[in-house]
Amino acid sequence: MESMESLIPVINKLQDVFNTVGADAIQLPQIVILGSQSSGKSSVIESLVGRSILPRGVGIVTRRPLILQLIYTPRDDRVHRSAERGTIDPDEWIEFLHTKGKVYTDWDEVRKEIEKETDRVAGSNKGICPDPISLKFFSTSVLSLTMVDLPGLTKVAVGEQPEDIENQIKDLILKFIQNPNSIILAVSPANMDMATSESLKIARDIDPDGRRTLAVITKLDLMDAGTDAIDILCGRVIPVKLGIIGVINRSQQDIIDKKDIKDATKDEASFLQRKYPTLATRNGTPYLAKTLNRLLMHHIRDCLPELKTRVNVMASQFQTLLNSYGQEVVEKNTTLLQIITKFASSYVATLDGTARNIETSELCGGARICYIFHETFGRTLDSIHPLTGLTSMDILTAIRNSNGPRPALFVPEVSFELLVKRQIRRLEEPSLRCVELAHEEMQRIIQHCGNEVQQEMLRFPKLHEKIIDVVTNLLRSRLSPTNTMVENIVAIELAYINTRHPDFYKDMANIGSMLKSPDLETERMNQGRSKPIERGRDGRSRPHSVHFPQQNGEADSDKENQAVPARGQVARTGNRSGQDTVITASTWLSNILPAPREEGVARDNSPSPQHRAVTQVTEGDSQVANIISPIKPVNLLPAIPVQQGRRLNEREQRDCEVIERLIKSYFYLVRKMIQDSVPKSIMHFMVNFVKDNLQSELVSSLYKADQIENLLCESEHIGQRRKEAAEMLGALQKASQIISEIRETHVW
Repeated sequence: MESMESLIPVINKLQDVFNTVGADAIQLPQIVILGSQSSGKSSVIESLVGRSILPRGVGIVTRRPLILQLIYTPRDDRVHRSAERGTIDPDEWIEFLHTKGKVYTDWDEVRKEIEKETDRVAGSNKGICPDPISLKFFSTSVLSLTMVDLPGLTKVAVGEQPEDIENQIKDLILKFIQNPNSIILAVSPANMDMATSESLKIARDIDPDGRRTLAVITKLDLMDAGTDAIDILCGRVIPVKLGIIGVINRSQQDIIDKKDIKDATKDEASFLQRKYPTLATRNGTPYLAKTLNRLLMHHIRDCLPELKTRVNVMASQFQTLLNSYGQEVVEKNTTLLQIITKFASSYVATLDGTARNIETSELCGGARICYIFHETFGRTLDSIHPLTGLTSMDILTAIRNSNGPRPALFVPEVSFELLVKRQIRRLEEPSLRCVELAHEEMQRIIQHCGNEVQQEMLRFPKLHEKIIDVVTNLLRSRLSPTNTMVENIVAIELAYINTRHPDFYKDMANIGSMLKSPDLETERMNQGRSKPIERGRDGRSRPHSVHFPQQNGEADSDKENQAVPARGQVARTGNRSGQDTVITASTWLSNILPAPREEGVARDNSPSPQHRAVTQVTEGDSQVANIISPIKPVNLLPAIPVQQGRRLNEREQRDCEVIERLIKSYFYLVRKMIQDSVPKSIMHFMVNFVKDNLQSELVSSLYKADQIENLLCESEHIGQRRKEAAEMLGALQKASQIISEIRETHVW
């Protein structure tokens, strides 16, 4: 029994340790007294203590949890008795945790101190507060116990109490009795029906098995005449596994008369012997004290192994937490350089994908930039069609506009260049957007470049802000040259349309075969023999194609546009002597098509269209009078349409197809080059530049003697958390040492 008795002082020491740091994370074994208001809770505690040390009165008196440690201190105890504090001679004395070792031997002063401390925290308006008051009672005549007195359960707010006072008290009680290492002492008055006991109901809700609930029945002497509590005390009404013990408290009149508790205990024993002789030995305050002592010791024995494990685990956790807050800065220059180097290395590692902690939930860093290059940017360019925004009439209009006042003999080169440049310009916007996305991602990496670095950043908020500013400015400074380079890439493609590009040159064979269609050649020959010369209103000939027939006639307005002959095709026309002459198509298109395979007519013998037109001026003079009529004034000519909404003839359709195929071929070629060049430019001008210059930029901007002190100023909450973690770690280490001092015989 002596070895078991030493367990309660161990728990008291642990209680002191954790009360100092204000921590309730360690759930220590203790007795929690639960009951309705004015049910006699404080009287039960005073009976166990043997002294009247608690404030008494009507209504709610206990408004803060009171942790009361009863410590048995015999005369020869040298652990608790000290000459310096004057505790060698007294049989009994009290110490409060908040008064730092002050010794109280006057019980009136103890009551006043409890009331003063309660009012200081909870106020004087009958409100409650969850912060406990810790009190130690040293005596030569008590059994070692640790008890918690809680505010009594109430239903209606009184005075200035808040409306939710019932819920506040219930939450406070639950906080203590939900501790699995606590023993619940449910107090109920005997002059009330047990079925309506609020304390037993709450205890049963929290401890349904009843393995840690002990019931105490107070006020046995106040039951109605003709009734007794035998059935209640024997557990026939409501069974309680740990038992039901009846006690008799001092009445309010006894308290006013300052009746001694020892006398009250004698009166209690006499009443039990007289009223309940068969149950007298298993009831009363002395039996309750022994029972609580025995239950608490066995409960401590059962809880101690788990408690030791929990203390060690929490000590390890708080050591890790303390390490994360870092040590206090001593050498600030070195610390600043270390943080800068660590941040720069972590930033580059996140970009390169070599970070120690690889993210598995989402893409980050360099992987996101790769996704931007090949998925976002690549797919956007692939979705741009070469002919988007171009209709056949747009192309035909461009062909006509590029010839100015001259009728079109062939597909003009200028129209192709104008149209293909217009389409190439559409690649500039997604290219610049790709630069923006890469810039945004590199900005985002600042916040996702390693937990260790982020912890340092939180520790020094001003340094964190400065680092973000420096990196942001560095990235912003690279945005302009990168955009300029991307714009130049597109401008370079627009500056020179290289129709001799090897990949583009290969596709011209398809165009050449289209122009050499046999059906078109036959039609051309037939038209060359039958079509009359077209003449203008001034009587001059108007050659619109390579065919110049010898016959005279009116202009055919429906056949102004004819098919364009390819290189090597000959256009035959008759002259006045009846001989056919040949004209060879010599344009930009003939320069990019394969060489002609057709032999025969020499190009030098073919008169030009202009010469042929001059020879036919005389024939045109005879028709001027027929075309220009004096009855139809010039100012009544029809207006020129802005856009002709007609069907294209065969030649116009073929010209459009030629331009479309050329635009597609050249657009795909340019798009492929831009899709390759833009990511390379971003990597060179932005990503690699930042990687190579980030650390030097941070050092040059931040490593300044007049700024180091300010930059390495810790945030207040980090310093406070480090202090709290250090105190908690110290308490846990001390608790572990206290527990380890217990011999195995104490536990088992």
